[in-house]
Amino acid sequence: MQCQNRNCQLRFPLDLEQYQGRYCPNCGAELARAEKALAPAAPASARRNSPYALEALLDNIRSALNVGAIFRAADGAGLRKLWLGGISPGPGQSPQIAKTALGAEQNLPWESVPNTLNLALELKSRGYRLLALENAPNARPLFSYRLQPENPDPVLLIVGSEQAGVDPGLLALADEILCLPMGGSKGSLNVAVAFGIAVYWLRYAHA
Repeated sequence: MQCQNRNCQLRFPLDLEQYQGRYCPNCGAELARAEKALAPAAPASARRNSPYALEALLDNIRSALNVGAIFRAADGAGLRKLWLGGISPGPGQSPQIAKTALGAEQNLPWESVPNTLNLALELKSRGYRLLALENAPNARPLFSYRLQPENPDPVLLIVGSEQAGVDPGLLALADEILCLPMGGSKGSLNVAVAFGIAVYWLRYAHA
């Protein structure tokens, strides 16, 4: 929709089924339909063709909104499973997860575990490669790392607490510690944003 006031001309998407207003929310002038929204295209699927069994471990992610955003990114990247460790809330514990997951929490398998270190030890004994995303002194840049199609071992990507980061015990177990380069004044990104960058790189960088 577009405002008809020449001094305003606010242009914004409007769901006509939910909002029947005729007036601009900014200045109160009349609105007119500007364009019809495009129908969403079906996304290209890479799940069937991926050579990797990729899972993720959320090590004490406090924010339900972050957990929901991670669910959505994990589903989009075709992850096999999410492990919710420690105090990380699950979909049945917080309605806020649905706000950012947008249904991904209903499609992606997940499991809660009280102790992330015990889980990591068990998965490593079963042949998983453990990749921790953390700005640690011995970390290597994420974009210098690629999964190799000839190595079929399942992969576990670990992201940690918004405040404390990844548990030091998990860092000691990790086969690789990866970090994101930072070009600004802040030393890190929001955990859900960082997870999305990392999981898509791991999934598609080999292509």
